[in-house]
Amino acid sequence: MSSFAESLSSGRFLVTAELNPPKGTDLTDMLKKAESLRGWVDAFNLTDSASAVMTMAPIGAAFALKQHGFEPILQLTGRDRNRIAIQGDMLAAASLGVENIVCMGGDPPGAGDHPDAKPVFDLDTLALLKAARSMNQGTDMMGKALKGSPRYTIGAVANPGAPELEKEIARMGDKVRDGAEFFQTQAVYEPEVFAKFMEQARQFGKPVIAGFIILKSGDMARRLNQTLPGVSVPEALIQEMDAAEDKSARSIEIGGRIISAIKGMCRGVHVMAIGWESRIPAMLEAAGISQST
Repeated sequence: MSSFAESLSSGRFLVTAELNPPKGTDLTDMLKKAESLRGWVDAFNLTDSASAVMTMAPIGAAFALKQHGFEPILQLTGRDRNRIAIQGDMLAAASLGVENIVCMGGDPPGAGDHPDAKPVFDLDTLALLKAARSMNQGTDMMGKALKGSPRYTIGAVANPGAPELEKEIARMGDKVRDGAEFFQTQAVYEPEVFAKFMEQARQFGKPVIAGFIILKSGDMARRLNQTLPGVSVPEALIQEMDAAEDKSARSIEIGGRIISAIKGMCRGVHVMAIGWESRIPAMLEAAGISQST
């Protein structure tokens, strides 16, 4: 059992954070960010060429984190690889000691820095989950026996702000059926909306880790509203950021306030700092969350 799986089963409030592998081979900056968060963060998500911008494959970055004593969560998308390559990557990750994965669809290549890349999407999210579950049971997705099988802790994503909440909840049910053991969500800024989502999500009995993107400015918040489906940063928060002379301090205060409001509803928070990783400890402290020893 991975240390993250043990943390999930412990019942305590968890913190995960997102790190982007580099566009290159130098992992120094990524590892420095992880080190600055030691004791604050239970596990780090490694993105799979987020926003379809080509970066190092997350397996390499995840292995580096393991070597430095951190717990990685490997994000897997169906965008770039067919089922043979994806299953091969899953086995490679497991052989390197990477035991936590989150299955998701992936951003279309046209949005990234290689817009002429051909999308694959051979496996959708549910098929990815089924493949991971099959490997946990000792076979590939075609039922062929593996010589040594992994034991992944399998995650999926959910969107509390989805415009059709009933469909989103039904989709969560499908993901649980196909192998999801925990969920990380899209960014949450409205605790009352998240509360309504959790009222229904609790029926699945799976840990839910609420997402939060650190706001750097009012303009950033507006872009999130325009570009991320299901994300709704209230106008009052946007105005707070616009009016703040010290935007970093106000961002920390807002983050602490929102996390404090939702932490009794869920099993953890997943922080997407996008370059502001240094603010995470202060934000967690503002939410009443202490560093572990």
